[in-house]
Amino acid sequence: MSSSDDTTEDAALSAVAEALRDFSAHRGQPGLAGWETQEMPGGASTRRFFRAQAAAGPSLVAMYVPSPSQEIAKARQAVGVSSFLEVQKLLETTGVRVPSLHHDAGHKQVLLVEDLGDDTLAHYLTHSEHHRAHLYNSAVTDLARAQHLLRELPNDCIVRERAFDADLLRWEVEHFREWALAARGIELNDEQRAIFDRAAEHLSSTIASWPRGFVHRDYQSRNLMVRRTAAPDRPELVWIDFQDAMLGPRVYDLVALLTDSYQTFSREFIEQRLAEYCEAGGIATEFERVLYEFDFVTVQRKLKDAGRFVFLERVNKNPHFLGFVEPTIAKARAALGRVKTPGPLQDLDDLLARLFD
Repeated sequence: MSSSDDTTEDAALSAVAEALRDFSAHRGQPGLAGWETQEMPGGASTRRFFRAQAAAGPSLVAMYVPSPSQEIAKARQAVGVSSFLEVQKLLETTGVRVPSLHHDAGHKQVLLVEDLGDDTLAHYLTHSEHHRAHLYNSAVTDLARAQHLLRELPNDCIVRERAFDADLLRWEVEHFREWALAARGIELNDEQRAIFDRAAEHLSSTIASWPRGFVHRDYQSRNLMVRRTAAPDRPELVWIDFQDAMLGPRVYDLVALLTDSYQTFSREFIEQRLAEYCEAGGIATEFERVLYEFDFVTVQRKLKDAGRFVFLERVNKNPHFLGFVEPTIAKARAALGRVKTPGPLQDLDDLLARLFD
């Protein structure tokens, strides 16, 4: 096996080499002769991905999972590859298109999965903008169908063991104060801290009180792959990065998708997609309520995201996301303006105006 990196083979490359060796042996082709690997661009997680190409046959992707997910540190953590495998099988039962599994080398913290190419939804839209409405319609209707089919989960399902409870939601809002504010030199005085704490408690306790169902956790344009089909004008979406799935409010994945930090949508576009989601889910009469829940959760999610982007730069030494901090805060504030009422949220709106205007 060769790699584009000339440095000493690290733990990930060693594990991937072992997985490819096992895979080759299972196919009756022992050894690593003919395998070429190339590390693929990573995202915000600690997982690493390598495209592996044999001398003959299709390429595949080696996914190396070195540690528990940072994203759900306050929930039951996704350790190793087992969560990915369990949620993959769960989603397959609903008809959701997910990557197929070629080889389970979980003992090496590696999975060999289908190579879906390089067209994330985000990348695909840079050259095929005319498919935007169709693909986002597919995304919301796929989500509505999956939520409906997964409304009753097996008792031993890992998704049932993790939830957006008040503690996790509050911790995420605190992520904003700690990283988007304090880490950037914006310190709150005692009065401001009290205002922030009341709002954080109101956001987290309110969202935690709503009914919970299946949540992908990060359902956005970089975690949806686009694959061409026999009908060139009807590409399909494939879900990835679903291993941290948990229980949460029905609108959480809609917020991730339609307030995506990497995309910009008009309010009209967002409301059209929400209407399509409601229609697909058989809850068209609940559109106004869904719209309110969407905006409410947007405040919580985008505050968390803004803090997360700074955390990734300061702790993970990944500055790639810093350019999204201010636009993400702006999305949180816009949603806050639509749901605020006298009390904690109005006070939070006033506080953010003093800090950022």
